[in-house]
Amino acid sequence: MSAQTKQTIYTLSRYGIAVVWLINGLFCKVFNLVPRHQQIVERILNLTNGLVITKLIGIAEIVMFIWIISGVFKKLNALTQIAVIVTMNILEFHLAKDLLLWQEYNLLFALVFSCFIAYTAFILYKKPDCNVTLS
Repeated sequence: MSAQTKQTIYTLSRYGIAVVWLINGLFCKVFNLVPRHQQIVERILNLTNGLVITKLIGIAEIVMFIWIISGVFKKLNALTQIAVIVTMNILEFHLAKDLLLWQEYNLLFALVFSCFIAYTAFILYKKPDCNVTLS
């Protein structure tokens, strides 16, 4: 695979991952277009009304989107994403499995997505060469 092809795949993958965070944060949680997300938050945190917390989580997911797009600290960002995804999905699996879209398969999907994030950040990403010539 050429360096240019690898860079293109990396860029598309990174933006694709970012869009997942944006959709889940903005549409599912902040706009509350998927009420199941609020129900999951309420169940896990044992709340009667988790709307505010759900919206705050959505804002945090939008911040993750911005961080990914910014390209700052790419590897730390990938590790943070993986930690958040795995932690969140383990909690959901144990405390709110009946509310999950794919129930027990959600955890499998989360692990596959986490592997994709790791592959994108640690295999596809290559720092630009710094060719300095001294005369």
